[in-house]
Amino acid sequence: MFRLTAFPLRTLLALLLGACLMALSAPAANASSRIKDIVDVEGIRDNMLVGYGLVVGLNGTGDTLRNAPFTQQSLTGMLERLGVNTRGTNMKTANVAAVMVSANLPAFSTQGSRIDVTVSALGDATNLQGGVLLVTPLMGADGQVYAVAQGSLATGGFSAKGEAASVVRGVPTNGRIANGAIVEREIDFALGDLRNLRLSLRNPDLTTAQRIATAINTYLGAPTARADNSSIVEIGVPSSYRGGVVALLTDIEQLRVQPDLIARVVIDEASGVIVMGQDVRVSKVAIAQGNLTISVSETPQVSQPSPFSTQGDTVVVPRTDVNVDEEEGKQLGIIDGSISLKELVDGLNTLGVSPRDMITILQAIKSSGALQADIEVM
Repeated sequence: MFRLTAFPLRTLLALLLGACLMALSAPAANASSRIKDIVDVEGIRDNMLVGYGLVVGLNGTGDTLRNAPFTQQSLTGMLERLGVNTRGTNMKTANVAAVMVSANLPAFSTQGSRIDVTVSALGDATNLQGGVLLVTPLMGADGQVYAVAQGSLATGGFSAKGEAASVVRGVPTNGRIANGAIVEREIDFALGDLRNLRLSLRNPDLTTAQRIATAINTYLGAPTARADNSSIVEIGVPSSYRGGVVALLTDIEQLRVQPDLIARVVIDEASGVIVMGQDVRVSKVAIAQGNLTISVSETPQVSQPSPFSTQGDTVVVPRTDVNVDEEEGKQLGIIDGSISLKELVDGLNTLGVSPRDMITILQAIKSSGALQADIEVM
């Protein structure tokens, strides 16, 4: 036996209102992003390192010393440091290649930790497969050595050739060494001592910056965050926050906001790719599209005198055939104003527009002032 409980009218209305609000806010929550996915914390960043070194152990695919004098000079200098005097001699080895070594030093890397390095041929070496990188100092922009790299290369490509044919897959002159460098110098950054944090938006936007500041203030219950501009949100670290700066960042990163971007159409004319944002709108406009094909074919013919004739010469007579084919059946189409992205694409597809023709149409619509979006051509 069930017992029905009577709810006051005010309580019932509140429950219904809450259910409606949850249903309306569900799509927005699904489309929102975490703050950690759309911002960077100022000061927490990678640092680029670069170095010059030698790869040895190649199977005859290294630099030609005659064509790469820097390789010969580096090889001579390295051997002299090891007590071998080769000055004045004619070296003809093809098992050595000069390379550039690059790496990213992550934030808060400590001495003794390892990082990956990328090795790229500098001379005319054809393949780095099977090579070993010798000890190579990696320097930062300030000229200081922050890591030292060494190890066996792993290439993602290969090459093979014979007397009359050759095959190349991938880029065999580029390789990678996993955990190939040891960090020797740390970059000091006292994150825990900061009293103010600055969040840098990866896609600057005033609306997004204000939403981030509002979400942080709502979570902390105090106006500690403010949007300085479209790129920076500054946060004052509360002195009473338990756990310090790291704990504050951990909590803030999990907050969700809805990013907002300007309406933009990105076009890659080389490949015919078109990418449009959801806020792209088109005012009422009429569009007509047709194709005109002109083909020109050359069929030269040979004209020669009659057999056993002593007069006349054999000549080539040009024959040109020009055809004009204009596609018919194309009509003027009208696209209503303030249509959405899907409606725009459906309308252009109804006109039988190819991707490359669509690029031209979008640029023409923009020139007419009917496209309410920016066009970026890659």
